[in-house]
Amino acid sequence: MRAITVSDREAPNLALTDLPRPHAAENDVIVEVHAAGFTRGELEWPGTWTDRAGRDRTPSVPGHEVSGVVAELGYGTTGLTIGQRVFGLTDWARNGTLADYVAVEARNLAPLPADIDHVTAAALPISGLTAWQGLVDHAHLQAGQTVLIDGVGGAVGSVAAQLARELGAHVIGLGRETDRAFATELGVHEFTTLEDLENIGQVDVVLDVIGGEVRDRSTALVRAGGTLVTIPDPPTTHPKDGHSVFFVVEPDRGQLVELADRVRRGTLKPLVTTVRPLAEAIDAFTARGRTIIQVLDA
Repeated sequence: MRAITVSDREAPNLALTDLPRPHAAENDVIVEVHAAGFTRGELEWPGTWTDRAGRDRTPSVPGHEVSGVVAELGYGTTGLTIGQRVFGLTDWARNGTLADYVAVEARNLAPLPADIDHVTAAALPISGLTAWQGLVDHAHLQAGQTVLIDGVGGAVGSVAAQLARELGAHVIGLGRETDRAFATELGVHEFTTLEDLENIGQVDVVLDVIGGEVRDRSTALVRAGGTLVTIPDPPTTHPKDGHSVFFVVEPDRGQLVELADRVRRGTLKPLVTTVRPLAEAIDAFTARGRTIIQVLDA
């Protein structure tokens, strides 16, 4: 099968190569990949280079978001059938989705409704699950609260803005001036840039996807009893009389179903800037915007 691989941790060298089709272990599903998403930062993640025992596993295949069709079931796999449309988030320490086929634990996949296309579905797992888990599971965002979303113009931030508005929160989006029009389309109630950040007053929740100075300045705005949720790395400062949470997104079939339902109802639209074929996936790692790789032609 065709696959994008990376083999040198010191100087990552992406290449389009031929690999054997993956083996379906117990409780696995082999998915014929129709569309795949990736995160540029994953070339720095330990799981890209080593397995869970710390052993080198290169050349490895990046990409961890998948939308496609079940091609094979491993021993003991239940709940899915061959030929079924699915989407989901794959294991960080196994070969990923920038390939014709990928092996995934069945529990990490959800059924894909027929009226959602594969490109849209592939853009949903990381951004959607991160936003959901950050706002609902960790911040416990409630109607009437005020939430500041750092990086509202990005993949996670844009989904978070839509979810927070649906939850009944007052949504403030932080981004570059060039993000203002897009944030307005998302339905944010207020938009601010870093230069004007302190003018927004206090907030109940900060969802931060940027880190560094942006996170530290946002943290200072969390009112007593409020919560900072951040994903780049553990925070160096914490809200006064509040809470801080650092987390790594996890697969969750039930949450994927909830996200897909919102896409179907038109209340949620994941960000897709560009769609490229697998042969152009290498260049996509250095391109701006949110790129989805269409592995199999529609």
